[in-house]
Amino acid sequence: MNMIYSKPILITALLLGLSGCANLSEQEQNTAIGAGAGGVAGGVMTGGSTIGILGGAAAGGFLGHILSDDED
Repeated sequence: MNMIYSKPILITALLLGLSGCANLSEQEQNTAIGAGAGGVAGGVMTGGSTIGILGGAAAGGFLGHILSDDED
């Protein structure tokens, strides 16, 4: 894909993704943040392995969820 088109597409996707998080609870936000950070960490530690990214995202999402206070 041409770089001229890929940056606006990436920025649009990022903004649309972030706008979907506006009405999440704190626990749901922490789960999403943990999954994102875990996916990045898993990818870095395994050299971009798909299994590493998915495993890191699952572990990060799980930790983000259980470490958050559930106010309900």
